[in-house]
Amino acid sequence: MAVFGIGRKQDNDAQDDAAKLSLRLDPLQALRLLPWLVALLVVLGVWCLVAGGLRLRDETRQHGLEYARDDAVASVRRVLNEQRQAFHHQLDAPEFRAALAAGDRQAAQAKLRQGLSEVARAELWPADLDGLYSGLPRSGYGTLAVVEEALASGKASSRIVQARGQHWLALAAPVTADPPLVAYVELPLRRLEAGVQAPALPEGTYLALRQGRASVIERGDTGLADSAEAMGARVPDSDLRIAAAAPDLAMAPFGLDGMPSIVLGALLLALAGGVWFWWRPRMQASAGVGVEDAGPTLADLQLDVPSAPASAAAAKAREHDRAARAERAPVVIDPRIFRAYDIRGVIGHSLDAGVAELIGQAIGTVMAEQGLDTIVVGRDGRLSGPDLAQGLIAGLRKAGRHVIDIGMVPTPVVYFGTYHLRTGCGVAITGSHNPPEYNGFKIVVGGETLAGDAIRDLHARIAEDRLLQADQEGSLDVRDISDDYVQRIASDIQIGQPLKVVVDAGNGVAGEIGPRVLAAIGADVTPLFCEIDGHFPNHHPDPSDPHNLDALVQMVQRLDADLGIAFDGDGDRLGVVTKAGKNIFPDRLLMLFAADVLERNPGAVIVYDVKCTGRLATQILRHGGSPLMWKTGHSLIKAKMRETDAALAGEMSGHFFFAERWYGFDDGIYAAARLLEILDLRGEPPEAVFESLPDGVSTPEIKVELPEGQDPHEFVERLRLLAGFEGGRLTTIDGVRVDWPDGWGLVRASNTTPVLVMRFDAESVNAMARIQQAFRDKLLQLEPGLQLPF
Repeated sequence: MAVFGIGRKQDNDAQDDAAKLSLRLDPLQALRLLPWLVALLVVLGVWCLVAGGLRLRDETRQHGLEYARDDAVASVRRVLNEQRQAFHHQLDAPEFRAALAAGDRQAAQAKLRQGLSEVARAELWPADLDGLYSGLPRSGYGTLAVVEEALASGKASSRIVQARGQHWLALAAPVTADPPLVAYVELPLRRLEAGVQAPALPEGTYLALRQGRASVIERGDTGLADSAEAMGARVPDSDLRIAAAAPDLAMAPFGLDGMPSIVLGALLLALAGGVWFWWRPRMQASAGVGVEDAGPTLADLQLDVPSAPASAAAAKAREHDRAARAERAPVVIDPRIFRAYDIRGVIGHSLDAGVAELIGQAIGTVMAEQGLDTIVVGRDGRLSGPDLAQGLIAGLRKAGRHVIDIGMVPTPVVYFGTYHLRTGCGVAITGSHNPPEYNGFKIVVGGETLAGDAIRDLHARIAEDRLLQADQEGSLDVRDISDDYVQRIASDIQIGQPLKVVVDAGNGVAGEIGPRVLAAIGADVTPLFCEIDGHFPNHHPDPSDPHNLDALVQMVQRLDADLGIAFDGDGDRLGVVTKAGKNIFPDRLLMLFAADVLERNPGAVIVYDVKCTGRLATQILRHGGSPLMWKTGHSLIKAKMRETDAALAGEMSGHFFFAERWYGFDDGIYAAARLLEILDLRGEPPEAVFESLPDGVSTPEIKVELPEGQDPHEFVERLRLLAGFEGGRLTTIDGVRVDWPDGWGLVRASNTTPVLVMRFDAESVNAMARIQQAFRDKLLQLEPGLQLPF
């Protein structure tokens, strides 16, 4: 073969000469390629310098914002302490105490006002607060909340309230008198505002003083407000927070920070200069080589431009590849995997990597139509997860979407990633609490969890081949945001007493990060079955089934722990047991969460599903909230929360959705942290706290299989038409629920498995037996062979 245009010779001597010439010319060829290396080094060096400079600018801006945030926290804390001290001083003043002793409340109010500068309102009320409650809403929910907090804690409390068209700092404290009183004052926010406005704020950033979900004082770019909780910091000894946000850090090459990237760029440019100055004299020295010795030219080597025949061959090969792909058997999709609020199927039967790829391409198509280009993908610990992730990501990239793969994480971390990474889109690959052979997809597009028609639309796009094939494949980035998730929760929640907690993850994906979060907020954590194993060797990861909590109860009792915490397979549901072995059902936990949230957000909407106890609505009303019953299903509940601007929601299955101080998605790990915070603030043994909640006789979820071939949804519809529950009030928003004055019963069709789901709740054992018998009669009337466990 003639490499450099040397013809084939017949005699061996000529062949030897050609070989020697080829060997002799290799160094010269290398010299001629060195400029390409220099150019590459220059490009890399400039890239590192520019990107590093931009990242260094952003890092400096972020550090400046952190300083401003910390200064604001310190200033607000200082002002609060000074105002409280002045308030306490006036309550202890001899003139004030003398007026109280004389029984002259009006004079005491006047003394209270005279001793405080800039006070806008100063009043004394009887501690029974009957006047305030009867005056609602005019008397103000915020005013009532701060007064109730002062009476409950026995010390001064503070809160920002809205009155007379503006915000005020309200202070309240119990006053020893006969009868007992409570003192209340309102002060201007001028000093608090000065504390927030004083720190130098870097350009293009955002800072706000927040209480609950409301921003009281804002500075900077309000377009960053939605992401400001990630850098937020709590003002100690108050319910106030300083929220902060800066634009995303510029990406530097190879994941480097700003200064290392600049140093690398300088080194690359220096290396390029060294190679160039080494190369030039040697290339000039070779300039005298004859034409026959000079070797091939760049055109001869054809390094960049293929010849016409080669281009034609490549085009022919591509055409052949397209034809081959067209001849492949199409992937068959089972429409039954597209369910009410997620996609779920059996691996090897209705779900595999090929199906996942088509689903990814369908999701990418929907994103493209909405102008969305980046999506977060995570998976639980099931054995089929890696293959499904690979297929899903391939489909998303086919549709031109940019994918951020965050690896094996709980579903709530995927949801968190859509906010933290500002994508608004995410897919959690998870089988949730289903058996190991199941897997599926929970999908968020544009900040909304897909459900119902939106899920069915994905199947329609695949079946009708309405899938986007982008001209350029989307990119793939691998990120780990676990530390960010832990830090975000721990920066907002810290407990003072080290509650001893046993955490049972059932070998689900929450086994690694769940204990980390609870330890980070200050709990003493003992893990149980927290090794992630897709076979689920110890028990099924479903805390709604009491049998799955037996080992947790035993461990809590053996260690004399304060509490047992259980997570489901993907970490979006929570179960709780006490050391006495009592399972605290989620609707009772929701009572506790609602009371806590309503202290800071009077009048807020609290959403709960049809499986929750009727006592929950009464408890919400008692704490000044607005109860709203809705359909079961995480995506349906989230949609209702957005519609009603609810502060909190929960399901009997153990899903809890906090919009106050969190992002409104279901998160069992975050809910566990909020529970420990409440127990810490109450300062009582957990069992005493739970015993204080209203209770009765109730059952867990009862799952009943229908005879083969019967559709649960059709069965429930027949039950609804049958009706005839004497003395009961029928509700059919989701299944058939009948409420009597002393209890209720429910039958609904599961949206995730082909079974009927039932639950009963009553004031007494006799009422429970009567209600169950009423349902039993109706159910057996429709299907005499039904196996009922009651």
